[in-house]
Amino acid sequence: MNEKIVNDEAVHAGIIHLTDGDFNEDKLNVSGAALVEFWAEWCGPCKMIAPILDEISSEYAGKLTVAKLNVDDHTETAPKFGIRGIPTLILFKDGEKVAVKVGALSKTQLKEFLEPHL
Repeated sequence: MNEKIVNDEAVHAGIIHLTDGDFNEDKLNVSGAALVEFWAEWCGPCKMIAPILDEISSEYAGKLTVAKLNVDDHTETAPKFGIRGIPTLILFKDGEKVAVKVGALSKTQLKEFLEPHL
């Protein structure tokens, strides 16, 4: 993906940290696949999958953009997507929501979730 979703300061370990404004400005409407995790700092399962998302971000570089949105810091977006539990993973393809998974996944489960859409 050649188009940036947010500025370089928001990128950590290949993962982009989104804000409500990024969604409001339709910045996920890019070509290719983007995985967004809705998470919070206090969420144990979110902490469990963080290193897995780091690995996926590296392994799928060029095929998949991995991003996170902290639901406590950015409260407008989660309700728009019907987020009721975290972590919630939403996979976008060419700007359209194509798949949703709620709860922590193993690396194998996450790859099985992603592969049909890449």
